[in-house]
Amino acid sequence: MEHPAYGALRQVTPYASVLLAHNPSPMTLEGTNTWVVREPDAGDCVVIDPGPADADHLRRVADQGPVSLVLLTHHHSDHTGGAARFAELTGAPVRALDPALCLGAGPIQDGESIKAGGMELRVIATAGHTADSVCFVVDHEEPAVFTGDSLLGRGTTVVAYPDGHLGSYFESLRLLAGLPPGLRVLPGHGPELPDVRTIANAYLEHREQRLDQVRAAVRDHGPAVTPRQVVEVVYVDVDRSVWPAAELTVQAQLAYLRERGELRS
Repeated sequence: MEHPAYGALRQVTPYASVLLAHNPSPMTLEGTNTWVVREPDAGDCVVIDPGPADADHLRRVADQGPVSLVLLTHHHSDHTGGAARFAELTGAPVRALDPALCLGAGPIQDGESIKAGGMELRVIATAGHTADSVCFVVDHEEPAVFTGDSLLGRGTTVVAYPDGHLGSYFESLRLLAGLPPGLRVLPGHGPELPDVRTIANAYLEHREQRLDQVRAAVRDHGPAVTPRQVVEVVYVDVDRSVWPAAELTVQAQLAYLRERGELRS
């Protein structure tokens, strides 16, 4: 699916439209996806991840209102930097798993069903990318899951130590892979994808392959191997601009191996 242009609202499902924030980078791809969610006949909408503190973007999103609720998938600033200002613009409460991110309402809970915009969104905690990552499942004739950065529309997700935790991420990927078939992935970055189970299983396979490469690097360099040494071997195919993030990912991978008793501290 062609990704939306900046400033242009694009309808993706009967109830979900996306506005792309103008914050492209190697980490954010084309930018952050801000999702506007409502039943076609609803008088209000839900906004998922208002995005960075970009006044023009926030105003365009606010113009899609009235907004009755703002939901955050996790704390990274490319998703939440504009949340406080957006709440001022719309008067809508902001809810997230982390209470520190909430404004005018309490935190969301794993398994909670949230009703707003004529929709019902089910919260599933998906720690791993960050400790506070969540996804929102919509059971509908055209079902979908808003995945934030737990699953991306292109490439794979960074699990950056110490907030990122690989063991938790494996658990979250297995949870997503166990969702009913046919749920579309509506991600925080990149284009939407057709089936969450297919994508989650592909992520699991990729993570296992990377771990095997890290294990090989540890065998070659010894248990005192540095994250940078691992990156130079395992992530040689990755653009060097994201090597600093890759080093944090390697730290998470090495921590995972230590937790499993495969690597001594």
